[in-house]
Amino acid sequence: MFSSLTQSGNKSLKIIIVGNGKVGHTLTEQLSKEGNNITVIEKDPSVIADLDSQFDVITVKGSGASYSTLKEAGIEDADLLIAVTGSDELNLLCCTIATQFHSCAAIARVRTPDYSKESGYLRDKLGLAMIINPELESAREMARILYLPTALQVNTFAHGQAEMIKFKIPEGNVLDKMLIADLGKSITHNILICGVERKGEVFIPSGNFCLQADDTVFFAAKRQEAKKFLKHIGIYSKQVRNAMIVGGGLASYYLANELLHAGIDVHILESSLPRCQELSTLLPEAVIVNCDASSQEGLLSAGIKDMEAFVPLTGIDEENVFLTLYAKKVSKAKVITKINRINFSEVVSDLDLGSVIYPKMITSEAIIAYARALRASRSSEIDTLYHLFDSKAEAIEFRVTEDSPVVGKELKSLLLKDNLLIAFINRKGTIIIPSGSDTIEIGDTVMIVTTHTGFTEIRNILR
Repeated sequence: MFSSLTQSGNKSLKIIIVGNGKVGHTLTEQLSKEGNNITVIEKDPSVIADLDSQFDVITVKGSGASYSTLKEAGIEDADLLIAVTGSDELNLLCCTIATQFHSCAAIARVRTPDYSKESGYLRDKLGLAMIINPELESAREMARILYLPTALQVNTFAHGQAEMIKFKIPEGNVLDKMLIADLGKSITHNILICGVERKGEVFIPSGNFCLQADDTVFFAAKRQEAKKFLKHIGIYSKQVRNAMIVGGGLASYYLANELLHAGIDVHILESSLPRCQELSTLLPEAVIVNCDASSQEGLLSAGIKDMEAFVPLTGIDEENVFLTLYAKKVSKAKVITKINRINFSEVVSDLDLGSVIYPKMITSEAIIAYARALRASRSSEIDTLYHLFDSKAEAIEFRVTEDSPVVGKELKSLLLKDNLLIAFINRKGTIIIPSGSDTIEIGDTVMIVTTHTGFTEIRNILR
């Protein structure tokens, strides 16, 4: 795949990653897989030793805020610096130094609420390409799910005008044993089935694909059409009225803020009394409960049985999993499970954990989309990128900025790669679920779903 992309005019990037915690490690793995030249700056010798044994990357011991360390890492001819240390201030300082080199773009991870509120100002004044907050982005994704709780996942495209919804086909549902070609005849033309996972295998389905109960399905639709479709197939979905969040960290603060603004009652369970007092000041409309949520008695006394949503956001994956399983046993709540480690994703997918959120994957997707856009030609740009089905497929939204081989031709005449689907065309805010006679035009954004990886521009959809 990457040899063909390189031949079509794409270049590999020289990327410096400062810090190799959970997010840094994920970025190192994924960006190096995509053919980029990676240099990692890290202070911890044991982390450097692990990196040297796992990846074909260059490692530099030191601080990313040191000019001499950055020079040793090759900042003078780097294309991109990504600062993902545990310190917001250090990340911003690293990026500020990097932007003094005219060819180097810079991305900073910033988690503190005060900085996040000023992210637009900081980005513009410091000349950064992006400021990303994993906890805030995760909170927004969790909130979208709680607005449509029958969904396992809700991804947004076209600035919120289109959505891709993940759900599981229940036993006895009208979709069971239905051909996708018959969907438009008997139900609706306004959605498009983009991907199906069955027993661990992922399909980009054609019209003669037969759906089955227990299939996990992604479909694309205009925002207002998604609920209509789910209702039509007997899966009723309305926004939850209340939610219980376990843990009082940054992710809990951001999620509670999102839900309160949507009119959802929020209960936060936190074991630290000082943090409870802080949250009471920060979130006066929320109910803050000082208790040990790891005990069944604490959860029951806090009212878990009456909750419509339950979200454990502790810093320990195992605790989040156990809390989710307990909530499913004693309540009918919609559950969302936050998992930090992705190396056990296949095990996690076998458990009945409801919607599963991987914060570092959300962070890496946004950064990978930017890095791919840097590699691409000027004919198109990547607006949005999501990994689907545990990274077995990708959904990519391209903005078509100049003439290319896909522009102005009926879709049925294009020689598209196998295992690829054009899910929608966004033309000046109008979402088109395409037919063979539709065309892609300059100024459109186009969302494609594929099991191929590494697409950097819209022309990559062609054979």
